[in-house]
Amino acid sequence: MKLELSARHPFSLSAVVKSHGWIRLAPFGQDEQKRQTGGLTYVDQLNSGRVVDMDIREAADGVSVAVGQELTATEAAEVAEKVRWMLQLDLDLSTFHILARKEPKLAHVEATARGRLLRSPTLFEDTVKTILTTNTSWAGTIRMVEGFVSQFGAPLAANPARRAFPVPEKVAATDEETLRSSVRLGYRAPYVLELARSVASGALDLEALKTTDLPTTELRKRFLAIKGVGPYAAANLLMLLGRYNFIPVDSWGIKMVSHEWYGGEPVGASEVEAAFERWGEWQGLAYWFWDWSYADEG
Repeated sequence: MKLELSARHPFSLSAVVKSHGWIRLAPFGQDEQKRQTGGLTYVDQLNSGRVVDMDIREAADGVSVAVGQELTATEAAEVAEKVRWMLQLDLDLSTFHILARKEPKLAHVEATARGRLLRSPTLFEDTVKTILTTNTSWAGTIRMVEGFVSQFGAPLAANPARRAFPVPEKVAATDEETLRSSVRLGYRAPYVLELARSVASGALDLEALKTTDLPTTELRKRFLAIKGVGPYAAANLLMLLGRYNFIPVDSWGIKMVSHEWYGGEPVGASEVEAAFERWGEWQGLAYWFWDWSYADEG
């Protein structure tokens, strides 16, 4: 079954896929052919319980989504809604692009259709993945997410080695020791377990935060109240929700700002925030898509 979904232009699937590292975290996938065309795959467990593999490729007006089996009308609508969310197909970035035209370090953004961030279908998945990026190497994050999905995700019938991201109820039924020893989440194990149990029980409605009209500062407080979510993680989650008022400052960002404005002298998070403060509600995007290309030199 194939679905055709339109996108607000300018749009580039390749730009979304390359927007950050989520494409390397299961159950996202990208083989060599899709890497060349900017496409991606995603294994998802639908509300009906069926596990499907979405093959997403760029199309004339947006993207095409191929699913290797027939879907009911309800399932097809769910797939379309999830892909729209993951790729931010309806996002209006015109205001940001107008501002970016005036800054040489952001002049590339509109021309290359950048500004969208790849995100997961659920905020539960994005929150777990964000927690698993803290205080570890990127290789460590990839390993933890892969183990988590392999241990608790529902398998794809056509290829059981490929699994969907675990639903909160499945994770909630396990214990901290399993998350520590089998999945090797380390100190993050109790945080992920408590999050899953809070969501599964209904005590925390994470998905409602995707469309809440709460002020960004209040939404940030909600994220910071989740164990395992600090200022960096909260800012990252806000960015994924289209709230760009805060910057997800990490060691790499500090290093880049140090070289960009301080001649390599030591700086901290406050200097990173000050460097982009003038961008106001767009500061997170300005930071994310700033031309740091010299970082790859040498």
